Amino acid sequence: MKFSEIDENSWPELQPYFDTCLIPFTGLSGLESPIEATAALERLRDFLDLVEQRYKGRMVTYPAFHYADQGTYKCLNELCHSLIRNGFKYVIIMTVDVAMKQINLNENALVLSRIDIENFESHTDKSVSDRVQTEIENLWKNKGEKQM
Repeated sequence: MKFSEIDENSWPELQPYFDTCLIPFTGLSGLESPIEATAALERLRDFLDLVEQRYKGRMVTYPAFHYADQGTYKCLNELCHSLIRNGFKYVIIMTVDVAMKQINLNENALVLSRIDIENFESHTDKSVSDRVQTEIENLWKNKGEKQM
């Protein structure tokens, strides 16, 4: 469920069911043409589609984090800590075009980078979808122990 679909009156009763926050991360530099920026957003949208409907009753998609610079990973880490302090048990960052294997986040956070998944194993859309589903469900099952 997207953050904008939740109204102020229903949040208190819905909050116990939404233990996971999803942060889309585009990783734009600002040097992209409008066509390139649109293509990047479309790729990210397609990647998010793998989880948003499947886990709609458990996951809230927050506003996207679009631009990357030297402080991005620190900012993403602080954002994860803040969201967990604010009541979410898990935070998942999803990106398509940014390799993020090296990022070290809170133990209840997970980074799913399509480029990392594709570089890790031979891929098809089905195997990427299966890997994403497995990683998310392992996060929940193992109470935050990272699998990737």
